[in-house]
Amino acid sequence: MNMKLEKILQVQRAAFNASPNPSWHERKSKLVKLGKAIADNEQNFKEVISKDFGNRSFVETTMAELAIVQAGIKHALKHTQKWMRTKKASTAMQFKPAKNIIIPQPLGVVGIISPWNYPLQLAVMPLIGALGAGNRIMLKPSEYTPGFSELLKSVLGEIFLDDEIYVATGGVKVAQAFSALAFDHLLFTGSTNVGRIVAGAAAKNLTPVTLELGGKSPVIVDDSANMKLAISRITNGKTINAGQTCVAPDYLLMPQGRIDDFAQALIKKAEIFYPTFADNPDYTSIIADAHYARLQNLLEDAQAKGATLRVAGTDDSQLLAKQRRIPLTVVTNTTPEMKIMQEEIFGPLLPIVASETLENSMDYIQKRDRPLALYWFGEDKAKRDHVLNNTISGGVSINETAWHVVQEDIPFGGVGPSGMGSYHGEHGFQTFSHMKGVFLQSKFSGGKMLYPPYTDKTQKVLNMMRKFM
Repeated sequence: MNMKLEKILQVQRAAFNASPNPSWHERKSKLVKLGKAIADNEQNFKEVISKDFGNRSFVETTMAELAIVQAGIKHALKHTQKWMRTKKASTAMQFKPAKNIIIPQPLGVVGIISPWNYPLQLAVMPLIGALGAGNRIMLKPSEYTPGFSELLKSVLGEIFLDDEIYVATGGVKVAQAFSALAFDHLLFTGSTNVGRIVAGAAAKNLTPVTLELGGKSPVIVDDSANMKLAISRITNGKTINAGQTCVAPDYLLMPQGRIDDFAQALIKKAEIFYPTFADNPDYTSIIADAHYARLQNLLEDAQAKGATLRVAGTDDSQLLAKQRRIPLTVVTNTTPEMKIMQEEIFGPLLPIVASETLENSMDYIQKRDRPLALYWFGEDKAKRDHVLNNTISGGVSINETAWHVVQEDIPFGGVGPSGMGSYHGEHGFQTFSHMKGVFLQSKFSGGKMLYPPYTDKTQKVLNMMRKFM
C-alpha cells in the first residue's frame, strides 16, 4: 500500500505540473460533477452511514451532512471565480511608481484525512476548498465507517480520474503511510493525540498542515439567559449524533444553586426529543464497542468519585447496551479528578461544573487547553462582549451550539491543542492556495540611486526614503 500511495502521489504531481493553474471552467466543472454525484447518491449515503453506526437518523445525515455539503458547493460555485482573481495590493510611497499584486495559485497535491463522526461532511467540505483552489487531492476516510468509505471511493471514482481525486481506504497502517507522504498541504480532522502524530509525520517532509482537532468545549449559562431557550439548544447540541461531534457542548458552567433544576430540565427536554432511546430511529448509536466502553468507563469513574448521574428515559439497560445507545446523562457534583473532566467526552454525557461568577467561569476556561468551541447563553451584551474579548477558542456560538461551524463566510478551525489553521468558504480557498506576492518594478524607478559605490548622495536619498517608511 505504501508504494501504491506513493505512486498515486507522483501521478497526481505530474498531472498538476502539466496543468498547474486550472481555469475557472475546469474548476467549476469538477465542483458541479461533485455536487451532482452526491445528490444522485443521497439515499445510498444515508443508508450506508446508518449501517456503519448501527443506527443514524436519516434526518440527521441530511441536516448535518448532505445539506451542509450541498450549501458548501453552491457557495464555492458562486464565489470561487472572484477568489481566483489577481488582487491589487497597496504600494508604499517610497517604491512608487512600482506596483504590488497578489496572485492566488494552487498548491499542488493536497492530502485530506477525515474522521468517522460526520464522514461525508468532514471529507467533502475540505475537498470543496481544495478543488476550488485548483489542486489534486488524495483522501483517506476513517476505517470506523468502512461502508461509507467504499461508497465514497466508488462515487468519486466514477467521475474523477486517479490523477484528480483518489480515495485510499484501509486501517491504521494505511493512515500512517498516508500521513507520511510529501503532500503540498495536509488537512487532518480527528483527536488531538492523533493530530500530534500526523503533524510529526508531516513535519519530516516540511508539509504544512491544517489540524481540526477537538477538546472540551465549554458552555457558560449566564443569569441573563433565556433558560427555556438555553435548555432546548444545549440538549439538542449534546444529543444530535449522540454527542459524537467535535464541537458538542462538553461541560456547563453555572452557579451551584441553579445546577439541580437545570440538570433536571435538560433530562426532561431530552425525553421530549426522544421518548425512547432504544429502538428509536431518531437516536444515533455509539460508533463502536470500544467507544461505548470508554464512555461507560467515564460514567463509572465519575460515580465512584462522588458524582451524581441523571439519565434520561427508562429504557432497558441491556437493550441499550446491545444497540450501543447511551441516553443523555447529566453529571453533577463533578471534581477535576474525574476522567470526565479531563478528557474530551465525544458522547451524550454532560457534566455541570459549579461556578459562582462569570470571572470564575472564564478563569476556569482560560487555565485549560484552548477549546475548539465556546458557547455563551445570555442577553447581557456587556457580559457577552467581555467573554468574546477575553477568552480564546476556535469559534463561538452565542445563544446556540455548533451552528458557527456551518457558516460559509467565517473560518472554522481550532487554536492551540484544538487545532491550527481553518477552512470553509474563502478561508478554505486560501488554506489550499499559495498567495504569491509580486512586485512590478517601473522603468522610472529611482532604485539606481542606491547602487554602489555609496556616496554622500546615496545617504541623502536613503534618508529621504526613510521619511516615507
